Amino acid sequence: MLSRWIKNVSWLFCGSGLCRWLLPRNIVGHGSWLSLLLSVLVGFGIFQAAPMQASAEFSLPPLPYSANALEPAVDARTMKIHHDLHHGAYVANLNAQIPTFPELASADLTTLQGSISKYSAAVRNNGGGHYNHSLFWTVMAPAGKGGQPSADLAKAIKSAFGSQQAMQQEFNQAATSRFGSGWAWLIVKPDGALAITSTPNQDNPLMDLPDIERGTPILALDVWEHAYYLNYQNRRPEYISAWWDVVNWKEVNSRYNASRL
Repeated sequence: MLSRWIKNVSWLFCGSGLCRWLLPRNIVGHGSWLSLLLSVLVGFGIFQAAPMQASAEFSLPPLPYSANALEPAVDARTMKIHHDLHHGAYVANLNAQIPTFPELASADLTTLQGSISKYSAAVRNNGGGHYNHSLFWTVMAPAGKGGQPSADLAKAIKSAFGSQQAMQQEFNQAATSRFGSGWAWLIVKPDGALAITSTPNQDNPLMDLPDIERGTPILALDVWEHAYYLNYQNRRPEYISAWWDVVNWKEVNSRYNASRL
């Protein structure tokens, strides 16, 4: 029925020569008559084109710099493997959980961390991995481009740790002593004070889980071996020391300011 109706309308438009009046001369006579007719009908509002549907899946954010931009602290090969393969796998595996947990399709990644205890280990591990890495890329910048702690952040660091050097030493200890795989964090606690903590695997301080010091992350360091092994092998302390050269304090300052709003 629909095909016959379209053919009839097609004759009225094009058989009568109306389509030659409506459309540019070089279009008529070329391509599918059906596509041509539908274009005319959509133009007249007789048919409405279906709206484009936005993807509801999580996506891998691009690196904010080239893969070799952080050398020698982080080599280009490690960066590409880490971002494209490891982070990419967390995103793909998190998306694979959407059929089981349909609400993930509209979930905000940061908000998801605060209710992660309601979900499976797969959502926890991959949702945490996606959030952690998305933050991690932004808090690094090429050496000499990351700036310094702002006056407000420097004051908070001094209040909490005594000095920036003391803060870095405590952070290094948290990163070095994290057994196996995990992360070290500089966080803003609910009372507004700074603190340093570490988490195992892909957990983070936003998660509503036991044995986690809760707070808003403003600086993070990945101490999984895939983050450094190609260049540093078992020399994790050397990796941690070199990493301070590429900390993006401009981003850390911004995150600190946002945490106090």
